[in-house]
Amino acid sequence: MTLEAHVLAAYPADFPIPAALVADALAASNAEDPRVLVVLDDDPTGTQSVADLPVLTQWDVEDFTWAFSQSKPAVYVLTNTRSLDPAEAAARNGEVVRNALAAAGASADSGLRLGFVSRSDSTLRGHYPLEPDVIAATVAEAGGGKTDGVVLVPAFPDAGRLTIGGVHYMRGTGEAAGTLVPVSETEFAKDASFGFSTSVMADYVEEKSHGRFAADSVIVLDLNIIRAGSSAQDPAISAKAIADALEGATNSTPIVADIVTENDFRALALGLEEAERRGKKLLYRVGPPFVRGRIGQEVRSPLTAEESYEGNTPSNAGGLIVVGSHVGVTTRQLNVLTAEHSSARIIEIDVEKLLGTEAEAVAHLDATVDAVVGALKAGDVIVHTSRLLIKTDDPAESLRIARTVSAAVVAVVNRTLKTFPPRFVIAKGGITSSDVAAHGLEIRHAIVRGPMLPGIVSLWEPVDGPAQGIPYIVFAGNVGDDDSLAQVTRKLSNTF
Repeated sequence: MTLEAHVLAAYPADFPIPAALVADALAASNAEDPRVLVVLDDDPTGTQSVADLPVLTQWDVEDFTWAFSQSKPAVYVLTNTRSLDPAEAAARNGEVVRNALAAAGASADSGLRLGFVSRSDSTLRGHYPLEPDVIAATVAEAGGGKTDGVVLVPAFPDAGRLTIGGVHYMRGTGEAAGTLVPVSETEFAKDASFGFSTSVMADYVEEKSHGRFAADSVIVLDLNIIRAGSSAQDPAISAKAIADALEGATNSTPIVADIVTENDFRALALGLEEAERRGKKLLYRVGPPFVRGRIGQEVRSPLTAEESYEGNTPSNAGGLIVVGSHVGVTTRQLNVLTAEHSSARIIEIDVEKLLGTEAEAVAHLDATVDAVVGALKAGDVIVHTSRLLIKTDDPAESLRIARTVSAAVVAVVNRTLKTFPPRFVIAKGGITSSDVAAHGLEIRHAIVRGPMLPGIVSLWEPVDGPAQGIPYIVFAGNVGDDDSLAQVTRKLSNTF
């Protein structure tokens, strides 16, 4: 018996819950009072688990008006706050919520309600509890009432992140398959800006809130509650158990949910819907797949090469693969891609030169753009930042370096796009993919079409701006196996 199986043996088995059951419950509650979930995504990788939903990289009232006109149950807003300092992140969250509420109030579909989701990293890195705090305060200021509970669901089973017994784990891979590693023992917990010391979610809440929320005040929806209907195979029993467990939530009580499977997401969605029907006001702080479960969306199969270009005519230029993330899995994926894709031109952005004199940085960028444009005429181009990570113990300095590097990547992409547009663009890394989308490709509105690999890596179709018609692939730094980047490139390339 594997460690995962041993841990799960203490809980009921999951049981099948059709996505349609959740969708029907949502439709019934929305029949007279329609609601849209506004997902504030702190980097664009939250879209990798959903399909056919609108995405905004700007959040003026008119942007929300466009998004709401798509008549979808959720809209993603790319806030990119993981790259900001706390004050900037707070200001941006408040602005997004105010503008969304203004657009909803002016909607032709009078009575449009909004729910808010703070989507963040499945390995617990981000501005917590700051972001849900700001959302709750802004909603209250706008007359939306006080938030009773903030539901934390970091689980991302597609990428091997599970929460069991209130503890957040990463699944082992390769020779370690079947093992569970507490996320606090991974490289992600040592993040320079958002590190943490515990995998026990209640303790994580206490640590991150500096004691404002004591661990024993956290409501834990463990698998005994999530799967309460297991023996009778009845989702209504689980929904009641979940809603009952939330009766005591008040004043933004933290609520942690165990999740191992897609059925668990759907059970949770039905329970949250019941709790809200009873009058609870909830916010969500979640990993990528939560929204899929919450709106009753089926798991979308990976897009084929043909579907990736559907409705558009691919160019004969090479594709552009941009790699900014420095986590271990990204470096391994880059190594596999460069080894297998022998015809691709590899161009490095030297971070040390970017952090040198202004003249040195400008000359380096000019030379990089010239090299990328020339190489795209012959085939695919892999642009990556130098793999030597320049570290600092100062979180503010760490962010400054990250921004400098990201600005250089954006400049290379934008100048290339306006000189010789590529066949496709893949951006690897959360901050990298956010900045490439909003500034490098100047995407304002897009539709996420679906995943490129099972449950991970999303394809956006830009619907306006200079990148319209060019498939844009958002590839988180911390997902996939060693061959994943090569697999996605192979689907899109005409030279690989």
